[in-house]
Amino acid sequence: MRASPFLRVRNGCALIVALGVFGMAQARDDAADRSVTIEKNTQHYVINADGSYVLQADKVTLINEERAIRFSAQQAVSYNRSLDSLEIVEAFTLKPDGRKVRVTAPQIREQQEQASANAPMFQDSRVKVVIFPEVAVGDRLSLRYTRTRKTALFPGEFTDFATPSLSQTQDYSLTYDLPADKPLYAEARGFKAGPAQATAGRKVYRWDYVPVDKLRPEQSAVAYTDYGQILAVSTFANYQDLAKAYQARAQVEVTPQITELAHTLTADQPTPRAKALALSDWVRKNIRYVAVYIDAGGVVPHSAQSVLNNRYGDCKDHVALLEAMLKAVAIDSSPALINLGNAYTLPTVAALRVINHVITYVPSLDLYLDSTARFIAAGYLPLQDLDKPVLLTRTGEMARTPATQAGKLSSELVFKIDDTGAADFTQTSLAEGWRTEAMRFGIRSLPPTEREQIIQKTLRSHGLTGSGALQTDALDGDASGFNTTLAGRAENLVNLPGPIGVPALSRLGSNIAQDVQALSVEKERLQNFSCFANRSIEEARFEFPEGVNILAVPKTVSLKGADVTYDAHYERSGNTVLVSRTLAFSHPEAVCSPAWFKAMQPMIEAMFNDLKSQIIVQTL
Repeated sequence: MRASPFLRVRNGCALIVALGVFGMAQARDDAADRSVTIEKNTQHYVINADGSYVLQADKVTLINEERAIRFSAQQAVSYNRSLDSLEIVEAFTLKPDGRKVRVTAPQIREQQEQASANAPMFQDSRVKVVIFPEVAVGDRLSLRYTRTRKTALFPGEFTDFATPSLSQTQDYSLTYDLPADKPLYAEARGFKAGPAQATAGRKVYRWDYVPVDKLRPEQSAVAYTDYGQILAVSTFANYQDLAKAYQARAQVEVTPQITELAHTLTADQPTPRAKALALSDWVRKNIRYVAVYIDAGGVVPHSAQSVLNNRYGDCKDHVALLEAMLKAVAIDSSPALINLGNAYTLPTVAALRVINHVITYVPSLDLYLDSTARFIAAGYLPLQDLDKPVLLTRTGEMARTPATQAGKLSSELVFKIDDTGAADFTQTSLAEGWRTEAMRFGIRSLPPTEREQIIQKTLRSHGLTGSGALQTDALDGDASGFNTTLAGRAENLVNLPGPIGVPALSRLGSNIAQDVQALSVEKERLQNFSCFANRSIEEARFEFPEGVNILAVPKTVSLKGADVTYDAHYERSGNTVLVSRTLAFSHPEAVCSPAWFKAMQPMIEAMFNDLKSQIIVQTL
């Protein structure tokens, strides 16, 4: 298990435990999905003064390849049953000969979205799934629907955010028809604005998508919204007005029960910071995360007392309860609206979507807390929260979360090799800083059977067979460091008699090797990408039997680049070889540029080559 500078996450008050630094990359190519062509996608909004609206949508999809049938023959339209009504006006499959095969009522199925975990009484987000009949290559799928928003998320306000599909798109337009006295602010990249049209008491705005070739998203790249084509519109004049609108509906009440609990939890805490951390950790561990979408649940938290009573809620509810508990011990805090994902910029206009999460900010301590992050202890943030713009709703100010935080993983590995080439091994690891709870939570979350298989899976990843056992510090503890020990036997570490090369491993399940190998998958970059401060120290000791001659050991490597230091040291002492590697990444921001990556290429190649090093041995 690894703790990673580069993470993928899903949107919307959601958390993903990711312990790997890099993921697999795809081949560089035009990113357009050519299995379908979106021939038409028009969205026409008629917006009322109170922020309610009617959306009329019309979409036509051409099926170009067989593989597209599986994911295009069913199309889902989402809505909030408390806020919206949704009508499928017309849907049909149009055959090349002009024949229409209409979608009938039984082929339109309503489902509850799977956003809630065991709390269906809160779930009001629905989808209507339209199942197109008799779909084949060359068909066109036509779908028209009307969604009526009866109650605005924010009274009197409207926001929308659009990005183009990765599928080939020919005609994509968005029209907004508003009262003439209601201004509409917009940021358009890759969308061309038409002239505003004035009618009796109304003003109509339209934007048309300008088709371009798209590069596929690179491994660990920042969100497409940071650099790609977007259309963001809003009736909010600025983010300060958005903050006021959120704060007006996010007031918390400190009840006697909340006060009593907060004082009990902080009774032995000597400082305001210690009290804040204790309360955040209690919420993190005791309030289960579920998505809560009912009435205006997308932006309005439930009462702090109800969250405490039910012991679950979404990110807004966690923040509301923590704010009330902090207030009970005289610590002021503010909700902080943020992107939980890989978007590091916000649109210039105050639109939602990029803002999809809320955490807690304590101004007097300059401290950010994310109590929905069950795998990160209070005082640290999930990596996807780092270096992000935030909107503090109490003041309307824009701020930014810390770009770096302390964290280190160090390990010691010993192989005691016998005359057959098998080896008894022991590996101890220490996680510190933000990695501590991430490692502890990761192991605690594994079913017992998977914990028992950790060593076998780890050995197999190195082409080895064997068995062993895992021992750890207390999984329910809260110590500032977390120790794990893997102990067992590898049956085929050295293929004697040789001469043979033995991989110069510095760690089983090597954090450094996996990080460097994954990073080297991308040969070039055109997009900024996430990169978090990181430090790993790995040491290994190979104890060969007297009947084995050590013919050669790798050469020492010492590399230093922009914000990166890599050292690999190999030492022979009698019939023992010591291997040590250190990788330290200290970039001051959580985003690296293509220029930085290009400058690092020689160092990445050198690290990759060193990690393939071998100890050459032969039986005497």
